[in-house]
Amino acid sequence: MDITQHHDSRPTIALAMGDPAGISPELTAQLLALDDIREQAYIVVIGDRRILDKGAQEAGVQPDLISASLDDLSGLDHSKHAFIDLGHLAPEEVERGEATLAGGTFATRNFRTALELAHAGKADAVCFTPFNKKAMRFAYPGYDDEIRFVSDVLSFTGKIREFNVLEKIWNARVSSHIPLKEVAANLSVDRLLSELELTVSCLRAAGIDEPRVAVAGLNPHAGDGGSFGMEEIEIIEPAVAEAKARGYGVEGPFPADTVFLRAMKEGYHAVLTMYHDQGQIAMKLIGFDKGVTMMGGLPFPLCTPAHGTAYDIAGKGIADIGATREAILLATRMAKRQRLAAQAA
Repeated sequence: MDITQHHDSRPTIALAMGDPAGISPELTAQLLALDDIREQAYIVVIGDRRILDKGAQEAGVQPDLISASLDDLSGLDHSKHAFIDLGHLAPEEVERGEATLAGGTFATRNFRTALELAHAGKADAVCFTPFNKKAMRFAYPGYDDEIRFVSDVLSFTGKIREFNVLEKIWNARVSSHIPLKEVAANLSVDRLLSELELTVSCLRAAGIDEPRVAVAGLNPHAGDGGSFGMEEIEIIEPAVAEAKARGYGVEGPFPADTVFLRAMKEGYHAVLTMYHDQGQIAMKLIGFDKGVTMMGGLPFPLCTPAHGTAYDIAGKGIADIGATREAILLATRMAKRQRLAAQAA
C-alpha cells in the first residue's frame, strides 16, 4: 500500500535534506519539531540520521521520528514523521561552510530519492532544504539548476518553471538562469502566453480560483511608447491582449520599477517579470525570510525556501525556519487540492 493511500488525510511530503555544510541540517531538524507542521503534513525525510542529529543539537531541538525503509513505506505510524536513513555521510566528513563533492553527493542522492518517491506515487509532494549549486555540480556535472536535475531524474519532457512565492504575491518569470544580454531574444508572444497559462494554473492549484496577474515591461518605463525599446509594443502588449481574450485576469505591461507596488496595492496575485533579477530583487526585499520557490508544471508540487545555504551562520543555531515552514505549507495546500481534484475526477 502506498503511503498516500493511508487513512491519514494529511498529504505525505518527501523532504530531502540539503547541503550538509550549511544551515540545511538545522532547518530540517527545526521543521520536524514544529507542532503545526505535524498537524498539516506527514513528512518522510531522506538523508543521514547522524547529520540530522547534529543539526538538531545545533538548533536545540529534539524531533521525534520513526525509522523507515525505502523497501517498505506502508503501514507506518503516522503519529510521528519518518526518516529514511541512507547512511551516506558522517558528520566528520562535512567541511562546514564549504561547497564540496561530499556535500553535493549527499544532497543529490537525497533529492533523487525524494523525487523517485513522488514519481512512484509514494509521496504527494517534494520539498528540500537549501542546496548549494556549486556542490551539486561537483556531484552532477550537468546540474544547471534544480529544473534540469528534476527533468533528468524523472525523464520529464514537459515545461517546468520556478515561481517565487510570498503570502501576498507570487513572482513568475519568462526567462530565468540565462545571461542578461540574452533576455530580449528569449521573449516572444507565444513564450509569454505559455508562462501566463502556467502561472494561472499554478495559482489555481494553490487555492486562488480567479488569479489576477500583472505583467512587467522589459525596458525602462515599459519602453515609454517605443522610446526605450520596442519589446513592449511588439511582444508584451500583444501577449497580454491575447491572454485577456482567453479569459485570463491579466494586465500590463507596467513599468518594472513600480509593478510590485501596484500589484500589492491593487490586489494582483502574481507579477510576471521578464528576467530573473527583475522579480527576485523585489521579492527578497518584500520577504526574504518567508520566500518560497515553487516549481510548477510537474505532476506533483515541489517547494523549497527561496534563500540559500547561509554558510556564514551554519552551526550557530540561529537559522530562521520561516521560509522552510512556508515551503512545506504551500506544498501541503497544493497537494490537498490535487488530491481532491483527483478524487472528484
